[in-house]
Amino acid sequence: MNHPPTATDQPTRIGLVAATAAGRRHARTLADAWPHARLVTADTVADALRAAWAECDAVVAFLATGAVVRILAPLLGDKHTDPAVVVVDEAARHAVALLGGHAGGANDLAGRVGAVLDARPVVTTATDAAGLPGLDTLGWPVEGAVAAVSRAILDGEPVTLVADAAWPLPALPDNVRPAPTPVAPADPAPPAGPAGSGVPVGPAGPGEAAGGGYRLLVTDRVVPLDDRTAVLRPPSLVAGVGASRGVPAAEVRGLLDRVLAEAGLSPASLRHLASADIKADEAGIRATADALGVPLVTHPAAELAAVDVPHPSEVVRAAVGTPSVAEAAALLGGDAALLVPKTATAMATAAVARHAPRGRLAIVGLGPGAPDLRTARAVAELRRAAVVVGLDQYVDQVRDLLRPGTRVLASGLGAEEERARAAVAEAVAGHAVALVGSGDAGVYAMASPALEYADERIDVVGVPGVTAALAAGALLGAPLGHDHAYLSLSDLHTPWEVIARRVAAAAEGDFVALLYNPRSRARDWQLGAALAVFAAHRPPDTPVGVVRNASRPDERVHLATLADLDPALVDMYSVVVVGSSQTRVVAGRMVTPRGYRWRR
Repeated sequence: MNHPPTATDQPTRIGLVAATAAGRRHARTLADAWPHARLVTADTVADALRAAWAECDAVVAFLATGAVVRILAPLLGDKHTDPAVVVVDEAARHAVALLGGHAGGANDLAGRVGAVLDARPVVTTATDAAGLPGLDTLGWPVEGAVAAVSRAILDGEPVTLVADAAWPLPALPDNVRPAPTPVAPADPAPPAGPAGSGVPVGPAGPGEAAGGGYRLLVTDRVVPLDDRTAVLRPPSLVAGVGASRGVPAAEVRGLLDRVLAEAGLSPASLRHLASADIKADEAGIRATADALGVPLVTHPAAELAAVDVPHPSEVVRAAVGTPSVAEAAALLGGDAALLVPKTATAMATAAVARHAPRGRLAIVGLGPGAPDLRTARAVAELRRAAVVVGLDQYVDQVRDLLRPGTRVLASGLGAEEERARAAVAEAVAGHAVALVGSGDAGVYAMASPALEYADERIDVVGVPGVTAALAAGALLGAPLGHDHAYLSLSDLHTPWEVIARRVAAAAEGDFVALLYNPRSRARDWQLGAALAVFAAHRPPDTPVGVVRNASRPDERVHLATLADLDPALVDMYSVVVVGSSQTRVVAGRMVTPRGYRWRR
């Protein structure tokens, strides 16, 4: 299967504008940190700001806010196309997101500027200030009365949520309530408008809030809009495309526009275009995908041939090895229903299928404990979730990050299987779920039990975290500079005989060893036994470090040797780092040499 790259091809172009020596100094700091940022100059500062506005995707102006407003006011167009603008004061104390907070990315840019310049980001977007998800920040296109519905959500006014399927939305406040009567998706290829929209439409449609209130619709249908309705476009549609070699992009795009319009479907809900691998380099199809802003996904002919379609063709089979390209490609990849059967022009064929929503499970590593060691991606996933599942003490660390309305399922020690099952069950039910754990969720944590239960019905996102071992290594010095092995001494899930063999293998292999779960009140002899194994293979003065509660308020670091380490100093909140035969102490720090030739 040929998937497009997920990263953007070109970095955002950021123009830096400054009027004073101090401003230019701060601008150079940003330019040094960001290769895609440059200082824009002209005869006057006003001309430089106008040039940056015209040439760049974002502008950071080291000027007075009033001056920036007066210069740019005549140039303002549309928030979806205007550059983001961040204004920084002379002393670089504040980075103000002035224009394009959500749509242009100025809120995020203000945070990035603040991180480089040690300035305080100032974000005045109402939803951000209130901790609520902005309708234009969910990653889906949004149409209609966005400002009015957003204001109603902020003001606590009743907003009726009407979705034509159970999409994994983030947490919404209590005043946003589902429609009393769920509305099923429409039959395949109904006519546009009230008779077949699949969602309540029009001022008097069913499911509308009482008294002509505000509505938030989640649908791929083209629906009538009013001044109290906003529409989120979920990525529910896949357009399968087949074509003769050399098909013009205009013919492909014209066909897609026509079949979507005739079916009453919004192109904003296209998830991707799909075709056969043999069409992966077809310029007309690729250009159409680029113009629509969606990826092109291609499949092997054998996979397409296995899809049951209503209109197979032996002529197509003889040409490309599958009886269907457009219909099969539209349907492949999940629980899908064909809305638009294959429709052809002289050189192109298209079909459209609606794919059922998939729940979303983010498995999030929170890091070792300190908030500044928690990744930005982890924070974003916590704020993206409608349901958060985790150990009670870990959930307590991040409650301040959760949006209003987030449902929390917290439990105590020993309930790991219960938490894994609960997180997967919530995702299968269609929710956006974050399953949290300390350190990295994949290292002696929740990723493994959760993924044992997760299946193809849900999407899974892994968010790496800083492990306790990495935090301990940084506090001790550089003990992990060469090969190292992670070992858990807990025999709750693994027999001690197996653990002992692994300890012996690490000792014989001269690995630096990171011992997790080293000692508890119920397991007070295993650490001593493991250290004895290492002592049989390494000198008695081999450094051993013990770090308790790395990065937390009661952090403690202890440096000893294999000969004199007292196991009584160690508990379940500790990580023990046993050096290799090459590890030594330099100026009070553990160092395992990498063995660079230049050091010789």
